[in-house]
Amino acid sequence: MIKANIVTIGNEILSGQTVDTNAAHLSTRLLTINVPVVSSYVVRDEIDAIVRGLELASADADVVLTTGGLGPTDDDLTRQALAKFLGVELELRKELLERIEKFFASLGRQMSEKNKIQAYIPAGAKALTNIGTAPGIMAEYNGKLLFALPGVPIEMKQMFKESVLPELERLAGAQALVVKKLKCFGAGESTIAEMLGTMMQRGRNPLINCTASSGIITLHIIATAGNKEKAGQMAEKDEKLLQSTLGELIYGRADQTLAEVVGEELARQGKTIAVAESCTGGLLAKLLTDVPGSSKYFTYGWITYSNEAKSSELGVPAELIQQYGAVSEQVAKAMAVGARKKAGTDYAISITGIAGPTGGTEQKPVGLVYISVDSENGCDTQRCFFYHGRQFIRLRAAQTVLNILRLKLID
Repeated sequence: MIKANIVTIGNEILSGQTVDTNAAHLSTRLLTINVPVVSSYVVRDEIDAIVRGLELASADADVVLTTGGLGPTDDDLTRQALAKFLGVELELRKELLERIEKFFASLGRQMSEKNKIQAYIPAGAKALTNIGTAPGIMAEYNGKLLFALPGVPIEMKQMFKESVLPELERLAGAQALVVKKLKCFGAGESTIAEMLGTMMQRGRNPLINCTASSGIITLHIIATAGNKEKAGQMAEKDEKLLQSTLGELIYGRADQTLAEVVGEELARQGKTIAVAESCTGGLLAKLLTDVPGSSKYFTYGWITYSNEAKSSELGVPAELIQQYGAVSEQVAKAMAVGARKKAGTDYAISITGIAGPTGGTEQKPVGLVYISVDSENGCDTQRCFFYHGRQFIRLRAAQTVLNILRLKLID
């Protein structure tokens, strides 16, 4: 199995001003052809720093991909660093210069002298066609392949697809790889790992990886075999095993969201829903309506942030709020019941809580959230605690109520 490393070049990445989405894209695409990324480096815009990055990356990988630093400005130094790493000089390619000149002419602009540097590549290297002005570079070093790609994401993706991927597919062709993803909600990463036991052991085939993001646990089933059919059968077998082990913790596959799964089930059953939100400020409604076709089931949404709004819009008795407080089981229930009555829907959801960072008390701390789901079968209310700041509390509250509704729908 061939292995790859990625070197991202740019001070803007190191300073946090730009997020490195290129490395994530490359890692994902490489995995689909059974070329795992074993390390990833980020280096500054200096020739010696880039050379050191190339030395580290090439030490334990068969393929090295760099992104960034191929432009015409003084801080674009990848071609110079690559030439130094290879021990060769930069040479002017007249055909590249002509192409760049034609590009500017097609725009009705005069090419500046600085752009000429983009026509230079290390001696013996191959130029890769770009939809922009800066060509990519492909070179071989001690039996290893090096690819220098642009930093502009749209240019990088196009060049990788057209010039790099076919070459790597040829090298990795002896093995087929199939990746399946299962999405989970309702248990932590460690709990799921304990439930799976030896299935997550390293070196196992299929390999099962686990990632967590905002409460969503994604299980990656990575099966490798001599052909696509065999790898697919192995992945499918493990998928069924995971489903039998985790049961209702699994809510979807691939990149499905909780809102998509809930929406599909509401549409399938011909059910409708309304929402009444306080601390989430419309986030739940947004998640539901982000799904194309949500007008089939989503009818009404209220953001009743103030006590007065809860009373005037949803019919929550003012004395109920005064007695129990806006963040309480009683008020959450009254919000859901009032929303369903007013909207005439099959389901109504309410959320009221304290998202923080202020507003909490000893009796009702920041992170306390009450969630209610009202239907013809009655109103169920849950008391929840969430942590890690305002944004996370709001998101987890919205996700949790979607999961509660999902479980009700499948029951």
